Amino acid sequence: MEVQVLSPEVIQDTESAPTPLGAVPTDRIDSTFGSTCIDLTSSSLDSSILAFSDEWFAPASNLTNPQPPIRRPGYFVPTGAWYDGWETRRHNPEPYDWVIIKLGVASGKVKGIEVDTAFFDGNHAEAVEVHGCFDVQEDADAKVVKKDYTGWRQVLGHRRCGASQRHAWKADDESEVTHVRLCMFPDGGIARFRLYGQVVPVFPKSREQEVELSSALMGGMVLSGSEEHFGSSKSNLLLPGRGVDMGGGWETRRSRVQGHVDWVIVRLGARGKVKRIVVDTAFYRGNYPQAMKVDAFDGEEETPTAEDARWKEVVGMQRLGPDQEHEYAGKSLSNVDEAAYTHLKMTIVPDGGVKRFRVFGTRL
Repeated sequence: MEVQVLSPEVIQDTESAPTPLGAVPTDRIDSTFGSTCIDLTSSSLDSSILAFSDEWFAPASNLTNPQPPIRRPGYFVPTGAWYDGWETRRHNPEPYDWVIIKLGVASGKVKGIEVDTAFFDGNHAEAVEVHGCFDVQEDADAKVVKKDYTGWRQVLGHRRCGASQRHAWKADDESEVTHVRLCMFPDGGIARFRLYGQVVPVFPKSREQEVELSSALMGGMVLSGSEEHFGSSKSNLLLPGRGVDMGGGWETRRSRVQGHVDWVIVRLGARGKVKRIVVDTAFYRGNYPQAMKVDAFDGEEETPTAEDARWKEVVGMQRLGPDQEHEYAGKSLSNVDEAAYTHLKMTIVPDGGVKRFRVFGTRL
C-alpha cells in the first residue's frame, strides 16, 4: 500500500515541542463534547476505513468501535499479543503511519478530537496529527487515498500522546469535512479515535418528503436524559438500524421508588411537522419499559428542561411490548396537525431499555 507524503507546510517535525493548545482534561472530555457533538467517525454510523499504511498487529477498524477498549492479558494471536485497537509494526521507515476514514454522515463540522491509547504502554503512538478534506464528488473515496491528493488541510496540529490514556483537544480548524486522515508518529498503537462534531445533513429537495427528523444522520441530537446506568448511551436511540444485540440501545437502572419515570430529550435535525413516531424495544425482552409517552416542544434557540411547562403531549401513555417496533401515527398522535416542533421528550415508565426512538416528518 502506498505511503502518503505530506508537504512541509503541513507536517511539523516530530521532535518539536508538544503543543497543548486546546487540550481537554481527561475528566472533562465527555462533558465538553457529549451534549453538543457526536462521534462522526463511529462505526455505528457506518463510517468506513478507506485505506491505511499498515495494520500488522491490530486492525485499523478497531479505531472506530463505539465501545470502550478492553484488555485480554495473556491472550496471543499469530502476530503477537492481542490488542483492542490499531497497531502497526515497529521501525517504520516513513515519518508516520496513517489511516483514512470516511465519515458515517454526509459531512460534519469538527469540534474536537480524541485519541485513546488505552492498554498501549511501551507500544503507544508518540504523537498524532489529523487532517480533513471536504469532497462530495462520486470518485471522492478513490481520490483521497491517492498519494498525490492535495485536498487535505490540518484539523489538528502535532500533538504528543502518552501511554494508556485518553487524550482530547479542541479542533484547530472547525471547517466542514467528509473524510479525515489520522497520522501516527512514528508507529505504534492507538485504541480508539473519536472525531467529535456536528452533522451537516443533506435533506431532500422537496420539503414535502418525509424524513427521519430525529436521526443522527440528519443532525438529531440527544441533549439530556435522566440516566444511562448500564453504560448504554442515550445517544444510541438515534442511530440507524436496529442493532445486533441489547448493547446498542439505552437502558436505565431498576427503579425502587413509586411513581418513578426515566426520560430523554431529543433535538431534531430540523424544525418540522411530526407525522410518525417509532419506539423500538429490539432485543429488550425481560427489561423493556412497561409504558411510555412522548411530548414535543417548539423553540429553535432554546434548550428545554424536562420540567418545562410548555411541553405538549403528542403521544399519550402507551403500553410497550418486548423486542418490537411500536409505531404511532394518524389518530395515535395529538397536537401535530397545525404545529411544528424542534424537540421531543420520551418518558418511559418506570424504567428499562429502548433500542431506537424515531421521529418522522416534514421539515419547515
